[in-house]
Amino acid sequence: MTPSGDLVTTTAWVVDRTAPAAEGPLRRVQRALPPLGPSGLLIRVHACGVCRTDLHLAEGDLPPHLPRCTPGHEIVGRVLAADPQAEGFAPGDRVGAAWLAETCGACPYCRSGRENLCPQSRYTGWDLHGGYAEHTVVDSRFAYRLPEGPPDEELAPLLCAGIIGYRALQRAELPPGGRLGIYGFGASAHLTAQLAIAQGATVHVLTRAPAAQRLALDLGAASARGARDAPPEPLDAAILFAPVGDLVPVALAALDRGGTLSVAGIHLSDIPPLVYQDHLFQERTLRSVTANTRADGRAYLAAAARHRPVVHVQRYPMSRAGEALADLAADRMTGVGVLIAE
Repeated sequence: MTPSGDLVTTTAWVVDRTAPAAEGPLRRVQRALPPLGPSGLLIRVHACGVCRTDLHLAEGDLPPHLPRCTPGHEIVGRVLAADPQAEGFAPGDRVGAAWLAETCGACPYCRSGRENLCPQSRYTGWDLHGGYAEHTVVDSRFAYRLPEGPPDEELAPLLCAGIIGYRALQRAELPPGGRLGIYGFGASAHLTAQLAIAQGATVHVLTRAPAAQRLALDLGAASARGARDAPPEPLDAAILFAPVGDLVPVALAALDRGGTLSVAGIHLSDIPPLVYQDHLFQERTLRSVTANTRADGRAYLAAAARHRPVVHVQRYPMSRAGEALADLAADRMTGVGVLIAE
């Protein structure tokens, strides 16, 4: 029993079977809510972003860690009940829950500030039920207090698309005033581009979709071209958001000497053979991005509060979660999809 009285179940979407999004892998069910546990929060979900990771889970690119898991890890809501050990949160507070849901706190990675590499880390909407639901339970130690001003649907994408883009930008080691290439221009990329521009970077966007190219220019990108086109100038750094391994050598070849390519996705198709002289020589660097730390989350949310990014939202009622995933899979989504509580 939760501390919220008789609320022990919720309406939620689950991955009933792994299948292409167009074939309807999600099913809406009544699901039991877990007990709060130490430091737990019961949240009434107001909005949940639709992330490509959710699509990878539904379509089977990511092996399921929890049978009939409820996806969703860009959660904005209100606290309905809080465990006594949930310091800093009380019923009525506006709260956000993100991808990183639990770490051990004791391994060398956690002790050295690299909790995103914790071997025992667990994730919202993969190891634990997420936000494609009316209610969910999260650990307050991994939750974020959210400001009261911005709309729910504008805050939700910041909690993964924004945070992971922030970490990808840090991993790319873009020098001050540098030239950044962004490959793919979906939810995370359109937020990261705005952050980089606000920090003084020149941003070149390489993406196949004409609508995404137009959005990039509207948001201040210096250029927007096809994903396999050369940028108009050598790049100091690049971020690959598209889950397309074939673009790795393309992006590496676009780097100037000493440049870094960071790969932001949790899933990537196979990378073709690299030619050392063309792709890695002259101290070019290829780096992956693995989740994020809570420090990344706090830093990005503070930066977003200062710069107030324009969040291009495609809204869906929570009852149309399957349609939202299908639109994402078919590239019918410009900006970021968000499920809204009904």
